[in-house]
Amino acid sequence: MRNVTAVGHRGAPYQARENTLDSLRTALRLGADAVEVDVRLTRDGVPVLLHDETLKRLWELDRPLLALTAAELSELTADRVPTLADALAATDGSRVMLDLPGRPDVRAARRVVDVVRECGAEGRVFYCAGATAMLSVRAADPAAEIALTWTTLAPPRPALLDAVRPRWLNYRFGLVDRDLAARVHRDGYLLSVWTPDTVRAMRRLLAAGVDSITTNRIDALCALRRGHGA
Repeated sequence: MRNVTAVGHRGAPYQARENTLDSLRTALRLGADAVEVDVRLTRDGVPVLLHDETLKRLWELDRPLLALTAAELSELTADRVPTLADALAATDGSRVMLDLPGRPDVRAARRVVDVVRECGAEGRVFYCAGATAMLSVRAADPAAEIALTWTTLAPPRPALLDAVRPRWLNYRFGLVDRDLAARVHRDGYLLSVWTPDTVRAMRRLLAAGVDSITTNRIDALCALRRGHGA
């Protein structure tokens, strides 16, 4: 059984609110090798942890993030939406996957990359998202470790792969089987998947030979991985 990296999706959202410091710390305590977080910019350009464009779903505030400064966001949420810098400090020594939702431009990607550098976290951070976002990250940091998110069985075009230079291909878990895993490895990439939350799906992916699993149920994945001796 190949060694599989266990990644907590937005931390451990079944135990603590997603993309909060409590959620990240809980995931690591449960055995995660890495945590995945979503990063967006406030109106004044501060990278913070939030998946959605607005605060409505998580914080019951129908306010778009881009309309708020970091100080206003902190006040509205009682300082519970962490900055990227806070998250990197809280996960010191652990791997962190930064997902950049939406369509961040090079300026936004560069701001995220700059914070990672300022925190001295380049060696433990990697980035994931679709082609547009990852092209922006590559332009901002030629040395960034990238997991290119891909949502179709048709392989990425060679020209795109040459431009992004990913280390990982990151697939929705339902697309992955042994044949796709073999193709990805044959082409020289590592294979990550998101986000299986049932033991049955996790077991199938372990058997298929994936290299990393991002899940909301990090406790279940770590228990299953121990049982497989992976």
